[in-house]
Amino acid sequence: MTDERLTTEPAPIKPVRRYELDWLRLMAVFLLFFFHTARIFDPHENFYVQNNPSSQLLFDLFIRSLGPWQMCLFFLLAGASTYFALRVRGSGGYVNERFKRLLIPFLFGLLVLIPPQSYLGLVSHSGYAGSFLEWFPNFFTLQLADMDGYFMGGHTWGHLWFILHLFVYSVVATPLFVYLNSQSGRRLVGRLARAFTWPGVLFLFPVPLMLLREFPEIAGGNPLFYIAFFIAGFVLMSDPRFEETIDRQRVLLLVTGPLAFAAILVVGSVPAWAANLPGWVLVLADVYVGCFVPWLVTLALLAYGRRLLGFTNRFLRYFAEGAYPLYLLHQTVIVIIGYYVVQWDIPVAAKFALIVAASFASCVLIYDVLVRRINITRFLFGMKPKA
Repeated sequence: MTDERLTTEPAPIKPVRRYELDWLRLMAVFLLFFFHTARIFDPHENFYVQNNPSSQLLFDLFIRSLGPWQMCLFFLLAGASTYFALRVRGSGGYVNERFKRLLIPFLFGLLVLIPPQSYLGLVSHSGYAGSFLEWFPNFFTLQLADMDGYFMGGHTWGHLWFILHLFVYSVVATPLFVYLNSQSGRRLVGRLARAFTWPGVLFLFPVPLMLLREFPEIAGGNPLFYIAFFIAGFVLMSDPRFEETIDRQRVLLLVTGPLAFAAILVVGSVPAWAANLPGWVLVLADVYVGCFVPWLVTLALLAYGRRLLGFTNRFLRYFAEGAYPLYLLHQTVIVIIGYYVVQWDIPVAAKFALIVAASFASCVLIYDVLVRRINITRFLFGMKPKA
């Protein structure tokens, strides 16, 4: 007789494909082209390549509006995918897959994809005249005055910080996920799911985020803040009552999340309005944008994605597999193209549109010709080999 207490993981099962998660992940990757191109026109912070003049409008449209929730959505979707992956592969297979899909692309990208960004940052900000090969050894030098590596040509992880964080979160959280998949863990999840159906409980998650938000950034991001979304994504997939509750509250989530956030952005973008707001309103708005917006916006996207995006087509089948390589490629290509475009004497709007369109087309071309068709590059970009 088998003792069920010795079984810590459920038997592997064939998962049902959740197409809305693929659509949301793809949407988040596409929006990064707008976000990181807008960084070139950011009036508030240096970037590898900087346009003169900057643009407050582009900052408001694509950095202020996407920054508070976009990476939280990435981590939440990664946690959701982890739930289905563990049910197919088990913990050992999952961790092994994380090494191949995350650590290998991170190391490859760190040596191949990130150095051009740091080099062009040095060239564009200082007029450095040396060649890329002459400069390359400096990439492994950390510049304390430029920890992001934007303008002094030192070491940087660039946009690959997300990959490293996700790898660490995956390994660290695996024992928790294995427990949540066990009998006692499923009972705990069931109690959480029942509590989640009570009025107002859905809005409590941002409360601990207020504390986690104060933890300092490490290697590009706040690990406690983002791992909370990673774990939340796993838990939300673990019991259908979570998603049923989110679906029932979708209109409230839409109003309190995206629509309320849009109203704050509009008020904040008009100096005459923002200047007349009392200090306590500004403090509340900062807490709301920093803690409530990431949660409410991502839940609203889950709710409406579940209702509207539960289908597939040729476009999704092509890009769902390519979303990860596009993420790895996008910022490097944006910086390279942006380095040349900012030197042209054309309107800011034309520069922005040209960089977005050219970088997206270039990334898709690189992916299609050099990545998806060749098993070696598929491996380096975290993709499964072609049969």
